[in-house]
Amino acid sequence: MDVKKSLILILAAIPTGIAVGAVDAVFGRVLLYIGEVRDAHVFWLVPFLGVVGAAMAWAYKNYGAGCESGMGMVFEAGHGEREEIPLRLIPFVMCATWLTHLFGGSAGREGVAVQLGAAISHRVGRLLRFEDAPKIMLITGMSAGFAGLFRTPFAATAFAMEVLTAGRLEHRALLPAATAALCASATSGLLGLEKFTFAVTELPDWNAELLIKLAVLGLAFGLAGAAFTYLLKKCKKEAQTRLKNPILRIFVMGLALSAVLLILWRGRYSGLGTNLINASLAGGTVYAWDWAAKLVLTALTLSAGYQGGEVTPLFSIGASLGAAASGLLGLPAALCAAMGYAAVFGSATNTLIAPALIGAEVFGWAAAPYMLVTCALAYAVNGNGSIYSGQRKG
Repeated sequence: MDVKKSLILILAAIPTGIAVGAVDAVFGRVLLYIGEVRDAHVFWLVPFLGVVGAAMAWAYKNYGAGCESGMGMVFEAGHGEREEIPLRLIPFVMCATWLTHLFGGSAGREGVAVQLGAAISHRVGRLLRFEDAPKIMLITGMSAGFAGLFRTPFAATAFAMEVLTAGRLEHRALLPAATAALCASATSGLLGLEKFTFAVTELPDWNAELLIKLAVLGLAFGLAGAAFTYLLKKCKKEAQTRLKNPILRIFVMGLALSAVLLILWRGRYSGLGTNLINASLAGGTVYAWDWAAKLVLTALTLSAGYQGGEVTPLFSIGASLGAAASGLLGLPAALCAAMGYAAVFGSATNTLIAPALIGAEVFGWAAAPYMLVTCALAYAVNGNGSIYSGQRKG
C-alpha cells in the first residue's frame, strides 16, 4: 500500500476513533449505572429475565432481522463475505445488552463495543475508493471499540489485528488501528469512563520452581478457556435444536437462569463478573467453584440469545480460577488472578499478543513477563478453538 493511501486511512481513523470512543463512553457509563441498580434490587429485577428476553427476541425478529448475529456479521464483513454492517445494529445491541445486565444475565460488554466500532468504521471504509479499505477500516473500528471501552489501546490494536484469522496479523491495519485506539481511549476517558487498573507489586523471583508453577497455571488457564469455548458452542447448538423458536427459547432459558442466579448467592454471578475480579485481586472472598459457576452461567446466558459479550466474564473466570489456585501453588493471589484474567481471555479468543498486552496495561508492565509465559502456554493448549465461530485459521 502506498504512502498516500496509508495517510488517508490514518486521517480517517482519527474521527472514527473519536466517534467510537464517545459512543463507548455513553454505553459504558450507562452499563455501570445499570449494574449498580441491579445489585441494589436483585430480587425485584432478576425474576423478569425471561420475560425481558422474550421481548428482546421479538424486537429482533420484527425490526432487527440479522442483527442478532452481531459478531458474526463483523467477521463476515472482515472476510469479504458481507458488503455492509447495518447501522441499526448499534441501538439494538446497546439496548439489548443494557437489558441483559439490568435483569441479571451473566454476560460481557465488549461485543457491543467491537460491533459498534466495526459498523461505523466499515461504513467509512466503503467511502474510500481503494482496495481493502473496508477491511482495514473494519479492523480500525474494532480496535477503537475495544480501546474506548477498556481503555487499553495497545491490547485493543493487537486484538483487532489478530482475531479475524488465528495465527496471522493484519499488519496493514497497524497504524490506522493504533491511531483509532488511542483516540477512542482518550475520548472515552475525557467523557468520564474510568479505566480499570490494579498494580500487581508482589512479584516472585525467577527460578526453575517458578517456571514449573507458571506452566501449571498456564495449562489450567488454557483448559478453562477451551472448556468455555466448547460449552458455549455446545449449549448454543443444543438450545437451537431443542427450542427452535427464538422467543420461546430465551423465555424458557431466561426463567431457569433467573431462578439459578437468585439461588446461587443472590445474583453473585449476574452481570459482568467485576465483583469476582475485585475479590480475586484484593483478597476478598473467592470460592473454589466461582470460576466454574461463572463459566457455565455465562455460556447458558449467551446461548439463550441474550446480548453482551464474553470477554469480561472470561476475565472474571480467569481471575477467580487464579485466586483459587494461588494457595495450592504458594504464589501471590493477586499475581495469579492477574495472569488468569489475561490468559483465559487469550485461550478462549485464540489470541496471544492481545492478552499479554492487556495484562501489562491493566496490572503494570513489571508483571508483563509473567503474563507472557502463562498466556503463551494457555494459547498453546487451547486446541485452536475460539468463541468466535467466524474466526479463520491461518
